[in-house]
Amino acid sequence: MAYLDDAGRRLVSEAVTAAESATSGEIVTVLADRSDGYTDVALLWAAGAAFTAMSVFAAFPLPFLNAWDAAIGGWGHEWTTGELASMVIGLGLLKFLAVLLVQQWEPLKFALIPGPTKTIRVHGQAVRQFKVGAERRTTGRTGVLIYLSMREHRAEIVADESIAAIVPAEVWGEAMGDMLAHIRKGQVAEGLAVGIRDVGFVLAQHFPRGADDVNELPDRLIEV
Repeated sequence: MAYLDDAGRRLVSEAVTAAESATSGEIVTVLADRSDGYTDVALLWAAGAAFTAMSVFAAFPLPFLNAWDAAIGGWGHEWTTGELASMVIGLGLLKFLAVLLVQQWEPLKFALIPGPTKTIRVHGQAVRQFKVGAERRTTGRTGVLIYLSMREHRAEIVADESIAAIVPAEVWGEAMGDMLAHIRKGQVAEGLAVGIRDVGFVLAQHFPRGADDVNELPDRLIEV
């Protein structure tokens, strides 16, 4: 899913170029639709629903048995142990498949994912993107990744070794806040541009641009 048009991509790229004009730091921007498929979470919800249904049947069997007896004619069928076991398993399987199916609707699927799980998965993916796209790819170890994951409504700023040694992680809070303030309004490109500007300002304070500085990483937005 594309969240930006060509004009938005240009805005982000130009913001990176402008921010890097005053610093030896290199800024990489990544815009992701999602950071994980969360299949394990969907399966856990489905399994939980199935076991709950089976437990309710085991604890209160009469309403289920009476309803099924009425459906097949209402002659007071005597249920065997095998039939009861089959009913419990069948009920659990149907519940499992039904809950798994409804989670194919993305808004519900992501609403059911716990917030801490989203945060952990987004952070993990941001670190992986950083290792691929920025870590140790600059002469002075001055790369910074701005990572935005749209489905989870999460963002991360990951800095390379030289920057992390000087700039505390909490310093990026202002950049994060300014960026998310725009993104919450649906202004994704503008939010990224503001975040890039703020990151560039911090980098310029600690890593000013040298006369022999070259652009070591591409300024374009990476969309995954």
